[in-house]
Amino acid sequence: MDLLNTLVDKGLRREVPSREEALAVLATPDDELLDVVAAAGKVRRQWFGRRVKLNYLVNLKSGLCPEDCSYCSQRLGSKAEILKYTWLKPDEASQAAAAGVAGGAKRVCLVASGRGPTDKDVDRVAATIDAIKSENEGVEVCACLGLLSDGQAERLRGAGADAYNHNLNTSEATYGDITTTHTYADRVDTVQKAHAAGLSACSGLIAGMGESDEDLVDVVFGLRELDPDSVPVNFLIPFEGTPLAKEWNLTPQRCLRILAMVRFVCPDVEVRIAGGREVHLRTMQPLALHIANSIFLGDYLTSEGQAGRADLEMIADAGFEVEGTDQVTLPEHRAGGGCGSVCGSEENAEAPGTPEVSEARTDLVAVRRRGAGTDLAPNA
Repeated sequence: MDLLNTLVDKGLRREVPSREEALAVLATPDDELLDVVAAAGKVRRQWFGRRVKLNYLVNLKSGLCPEDCSYCSQRLGSKAEILKYTWLKPDEASQAAAAGVAGGAKRVCLVASGRGPTDKDVDRVAATIDAIKSENEGVEVCACLGLLSDGQAERLRGAGADAYNHNLNTSEATYGDITTTHTYADRVDTVQKAHAAGLSACSGLIAGMGESDEDLVDVVFGLRELDPDSVPVNFLIPFEGTPLAKEWNLTPQRCLRILAMVRFVCPDVEVRIAGGREVHLRTMQPLALHIANSIFLGDYLTSEGQAGRADLEMIADAGFEVEGTDQVTLPEHRAGGGCGSVCGSEENAEAPGTPEVSEARTDLVAVRRRGAGTDLAPNA
């Protein structure tokens, strides 16, 4: 296919595809899906070989968030029967993190619900980072605490944080449809604060919220402009008790096309398969490893994930290897500026796209009942 050959050539040169090309990836028929995966796989192998980076989530504070993000089980007014607890103590968080590190995780992601941290919260997280790093040599720590105020990114960096996550989630045009308590611009500002403080920026999206193909392309091109080092691709988990509980819009095939589009637009960036992969990719997860070079190990914030051992077996069976703490994730050229800051851009007219519809699989959504905030062993 001329389209895929063009996208591979551009990806190997770190050139941005046109918006028309990105939309065309999302519109490819199922009969050509393996060709799309193979093409994205060539780009993935060029910059990341056959390595898979493992990341492990620790939910420091669960539920009772004052923000109204429609996709979130922790949102204001959520009736989802999730775990709810206040801040874990540093030693509790360190113990939870140790389970993930023992399972092969290279990065620990510390997440707390809420609009954003207070200065006292930053102190708590700083103590937690110290506890984790003192017990786990070589581990990376990423903080995800919501909107940052001036100076907080610098304090986190000084405390030993390596990265900061704050997702854009969806396009600027539709952001107000999913959240009213903060804006798309607020999220952009926090990613820029993380960048300016010297933290590795991590920012991604959520697919499956009823967005159009144009919205998906918009948010990925918006991410490229921000130039994060890692882009988590989440697939909506439609929790009962949230406004988007009925949004079952994804098929495994569409998820693979979305991942491929992200890889082509951000060829040399860590693309992470994040929340919802088990729910929507299902038995197609191994194919996704040919596109993405990073996954979360075990459970998520409020939902259960695939067993950690099953993740490791899947990686090995698919012919990939777990990235070690002694290996550098990103290509060498990104040390001095990522793809968005060194590559050209190209803008073309958009093409229409029609999202596919999948039947609801509520049987696949399991609320997390183990790990952080409980007396049960974590899944790692």
